[in-house]
Amino acid sequence: MPQMQLPIFAEGVTHITAELAFKREGGRVTYFNGSMPVFIHDQKDIRTFRMITSQFCISGNATQSEIARAFGVTTFNVKRAVKLYREKGPEGFYASRQTRGATVLTAPVLQQVQQNFDKGLSVAEVADALDIKRNTLAKAVRAGRLQARPKKHLQSTSR
Repeated sequence: MPQMQLPIFAEGVTHITAELAFKREGGRVTYFNGSMPVFIHDQKDIRTFRMITSQFCISGNATQSEIARAFGVTTFNVKRAVKLYREKGPEGFYASRQTRGATVLTAPVLQQVQQNFDKGLSVAEVADALDIKRNTLAKAVRAGRLQARPKKHLQSTSR
């Protein structure tokens, strides 16, 4: 009959579960399953920390609350990382962040918009004609990058 091996941990580890622990030493974090190290990463490497702890949760080695309790992080952040791991896998933690698209109001476009404003067209008319969002032009006017003519107000003719 096979003999059961007790989980024996190195000195100075912090337990996550009865079988899983970690140790911070020399700027590195080492995860142990019993006495065997299973993963190592730099202490400041947050992406890898989120990835490996999510992997522990998904593989059933630890619960989200055990991870939160052991590392002093919020369960919300653990849940968010686990969701990312389920949706995109480990590469989701290392993908470059999504940024805004290219600038719409380039120098030639600004010049064309200003010419239309000088002809007396309104922000709405110029935006529709050039297929630019009205809000984009309005922000550029407020920021002083464009000068639109003020709206003409109808004067009352009551005597």
